[in-house]
Amino acid sequence: MATPLEVHTDRRDDGTTVVAAVGELDLSNVAVFSEALGAAVRTGRDVTAPVRVDLTRIEYLDSGAINVLFDHADAIDVLVNPILLSVLTVSGLDKVTKVEAAPPQ
Repeated sequence: MATPLEVHTDRRDDGTTVVAAVGELDLSNVAVFSEALGAAVRTGRDVTAPVRVDLTRIEYLDSGAINVLFDHADAIDVLVNPILLSVLTVSGLDKVTKVEAAPPQ
């Protein structure tokens, strides 16, 4: 059974593309996330700004999701739930793309 995940892609008025995910990212649903992010990166190549990956409403992500982020590191920046910042820092993602914690709510 797939873990609940919602993924939305929006193009903002300033031309920025945002891929926002809600729920948990794991092996059961990482393909959906990968597809959405890949499509956003492909269509966002005409814009100088990176695709913003909004993971502020993700409560868990596994290594498969981290690998997807690495696959697109040259074209994204990541806004993450503060509880996941250490995982992305330990993985080294912050060395290859901008990763920042969302302000506490």
